[in-house]
Amino acid sequence: MSDTIATLPVVVESDGRALTDLIGARRAELRAALVDHGGLLFRGFDVGGVDGFDAVVRALAGEPLVYTERSSPRHAIKGRVYTSTDYPPDEEIFLHNENSYQARWPLTLFFWCVTPPDTLGATPLADVRRVYELIDPAVREEFVRRRWMLVRNFHADFGTRWQDVFNTDDRAEVEAYAAANRISLEWVGADGLRTRAVREPVHYRPGSDTPRWFNHATFFHLSTLPQEYQEGLLAMFGPDGLPSNTYYGDGGEIPADVLDHLRAAYRAASVRFDYQRDDVLVVDNMTAAHAREPFTGPRKIAVAMAEPHTPESTGDN
Repeated sequence: MSDTIATLPVVVESDGRALTDLIGARRAELRAALVDHGGLLFRGFDVGGVDGFDAVVRALAGEPLVYTERSSPRHAIKGRVYTSTDYPPDEEIFLHNENSYQARWPLTLFFWCVTPPDTLGATPLADVRRVYELIDPAVREEFVRRRWMLVRNFHADFGTRWQDVFNTDDRAEVEAYAAANRISLEWVGADGLRTRAVREPVHYRPGSDTPRWFNHATFFHLSTLPQEYQEGLLAMFGPDGLPSNTYYGDGGEIPADVLDHLRAAYRAASVRFDYQRDDVLVVDNMTAAHAREPFTGPRKIAVAMAEPHTPESTGDN
């Protein structure tokens, strides 16, 4: 592509056409570049507000998805366009692939810069094919053999409620969803819930035989949080009641040096750019992990997801 100026993301500048018109004329080319490189950055277009952003999503990837089994606070702006994670601006959100802890996930993510931050606030990206290569083969093989587990505890008076995560207050609906998505659960006390999901650490994107390091084993581990948060959560809930934590799939602890190594691999593969108003970043979720830098100023990023994908399972919980 002649307008490619960076490997990740590929930058596509405005040529005077509406963004949806450009996508309509070059859709096959753009989608091929997205899968190959992992990300597209549309820059210099008048997106046309939330309805225009929704139209961009539909033009490139089809109908936007509902955000389900959520793990972070966000709210709907309109329809299936959401805010980015509503975390305090001084906090980093570590690199991850959206919904990789679920039985299915979106293949395509969209980020629209409504208002850029004053400083930092980028959405760093990391090619998870490269992350896979940077991880010690012995570490990879241990995870492949044992898989990885996410344990979540939902407390009535702390964090995201299970009713919001599963979009229902009907326990029977939650149990049916869990059974259909290979999640084991137990009700705890009057209104608490604990879930466990065992997933594969390495996946292959449809049409590719290149392995991807595609999981939340590092993101959800307690040690990825700032030290003061680790201490506070352990003091409040103890190791068995943490809102989220990860283990090997057989329940074994993941060693600290392994987690340090994984975080270093992600960071070594990461790239960043500064947002401009009306930027639209499109990410191939099975090729690039994404993150969020701390920031100052009024940063507002809208997000949408599309193209649900259910991988072939190699085992049950």
